[in-house]
Amino acid sequence: MALRQLTMAPRTRAQLAEKMAAREVPADIAVEVLDRFEEVGLVDDRAFAEGWVRSRSVGRGRRALAQELRRKGVDDETAQEALETVDHDTQTDAARDLVRRKLRSTVGLERAVRERRLFGMLARRGFPTDVVLRVVREELDGQA
Repeated sequence: MALRQLTMAPRTRAQLAEKMAAREVPADIAVEVLDRFEEVGLVDDRAFAEGWVRSRSVGRGRRALAQELRRKGVDDETAQEALETVDHDTQTDAARDLVRRKLRSTVGLERAVRERRLFGMLARRGFPTDVVLRVVREELDGQA
């Protein structure tokens, strides 16, 4: 069952433990299987977190990525190590790209409405406040 889960997509140890518990696999057997999987490299939370951050960092801020990793069962220390690859410039570029795409749909609206919508979109995606404020204002000023 655990191997089948891994063939569909990479999984964290916590995700596999959850699936095994749902199938009523005895806890001691689940721990033994998961330990063996880690030993042979089939389960690696650090590699999972790095891959997750790499594939999902476009269009998401560090905060959102951290929450996603936490929901996947990655511990905070491992998540922080993986998130170190997402620097301030990377987040700024991603936010700027999102704002530029969204701006087209807000043409004709008052500036305050446009700002509010763009601020909300970026905040929901986990971008830091300083990036949100600066990018939205710069892009709106650039259109004026």
